[in-house]
Amino acid sequence: MTDISIKRRDLDWHPPAFTPGYRSSILRSPRQKLLRYDPTLTELTGPTFGHDTIGELDNDMIQNYAQPGGSAIGPRIIVHGKLLDENGRGVPGKLIEVWQANAGGRYRHKKDGYLAPLDDNFGGCGRCMSGPDGSYSFRTIQPGPYPWPNGGNDWRPAHIHFSVFGDGFAQRLITQMYFEGDPHIALCPIVKTIPSAEAIDRLVARLDMDATIPMDIRAYRFDIVLRGRNATLFENQMEGR
Repeated sequence: MTDISIKRRDLDWHPPAFTPGYRSSILRSPRQKLLRYDPTLTELTGPTFGHDTIGELDNDMIQNYAQPGGSAIGPRIIVHGKLLDENGRGVPGKLIEVWQANAGGRYRHKKDGYLAPLDDNFGGCGRCMSGPDGSYSFRTIQPGPYPWPNGGNDWRPAHIHFSVFGDGFAQRLITQMYFEGDPHIALCPIVKTIPSAEAIDRLVARLDMDATIPMDIRAYRFDIVLRGRNATLFENQMEGR
């Protein structure tokens, strides 16, 4: 039987809501005691997702927004891994959505005012379903870092946002994936809110030369663990600690 319960956050593992180094938290963090409402049956059980909702190029961000004959600009990469439970078993049939900036560090969003140019052949979003063994894969370009108005000279590391849906909207988990070797990771005020170096390390994808296609495209591996001692850090719900 599918477990559709919603587990409470572990606030000792989660970054504090109020972290002055991350300037937005000064205004956005709650000042009153947190309230918890039991989810409704609809939130727990719907909707369901199937492979028939995924388009042919949904997991190929190099091509899914490109004009005929065109291609996204930037270092071509494959991001792959497995969606796992706390015992290392693959979690099949779950919708994984991703979104990111382009190779210059700019999002295709009307409120993104960064000076880097837009790429007419790159939309910046995609999705896929986890396979029978929990595996997933998508093609994209490596996003660029970008400045943001937090302090005098703060930059976000290159990153890709992930959203993982369970059996209903109330079981949505959101996280970010970084790239190994990026010096901006240790400098980022958002990353610094995470109290555990171990948790930060679980957000870093590793270069995977075994999955790289010679003379074509590099690969990075990023496994997502839903709960347990090895759980991935999620922005909106913490489990397993």
